[in-house]
Amino acid sequence: METMPVLGRNILSLRKKLNLSQEDLASFLEIQSREIISYYENGTRNIPIEIAQRISDLFGVELYDLLSEDLSKNTAELAFAFRADEVKLEDLVILSEFKKIVKNYLQILRLESKNEITGLPDQEMCI
Repeated sequence: METMPVLGRNILSLRKKLNLSQEDLASFLEIQSREIISYYENGTRNIPIEIAQRISDLFGVELYDLLSEDLSKNTAELAFAFRADEVKLEDLVILSEFKKIVKNYLQILRLESKNEITGLPDQEMCI
């Protein structure tokens, strides 16, 4: 599997689902040019891990989900709705922070569920 084309396709797909332009995403990521987003989506430029993490936070998916060939399996929990005509940068920042909290909460639930299955006491659980 070639990672860059898959990653770029997934970023493009999620960006379009959220009805964001390349300019919107570049602004959120504090990247000066929308062309860089185009390079990422086309798989012609490597994405720094910090940028990939911010993208995953914005879209409410785990970083490893962005590398998945079939992103649809991993985005069932992705829900997104706006009641405004235009999304501002501040909205994206707040949304990203909220989705990061939700991702962490879901990860805790998965860990607790795994802990219940394995029967380990809570104090032995490590993160």
